[in-house]
Amino acid sequence: QLQLVQSGGGLVQPGESLRLSCAATGFTIDDYAIAWFRAAPGEDRVGISCISSSGLVTNYKDFVRGRFIISRDNAKNTVDLQMNSLKPEDTAVYYCAAQKTTDSNMCLVPHYNYWGQGTQVTVSS
Repeated sequence: QLQLVQSGGGLVQPGESLRLSCAATGFTIDDYAIAWFRAAPGEDRVGISCISSSGLVTNYKDFVRGRFIISRDNAKNTVDLQMNSLKPEDTAVYYCAAQKTTDSNMCLVPHYNYWGQGTQVTVSS
């Protein structure tokens, strides 16, 4: 069974950091682009960052660029999202997602098939 299992998250104060992890089970992520999405209270889920299967290409939404870093370790079958300088507006449920791609340097794909369970991140003083 293909699964993405998330860990990390929690409650932090503004300016602090958190690291989210996404571990794949039942498949290897070598041929998969991985993305992180988030759903803020009352808002639709939006993509915030992605990384190609090669790891050579990353993409960030403007509102997280320079603060968040996506990385992958294919040997460990995991993808992480390091979140720095967190702001209250970063409060959301965060999801990782995986999609098999034929282009190892692409992650901006229209659809992601496999999803993690979601993890709450709350930034509040």
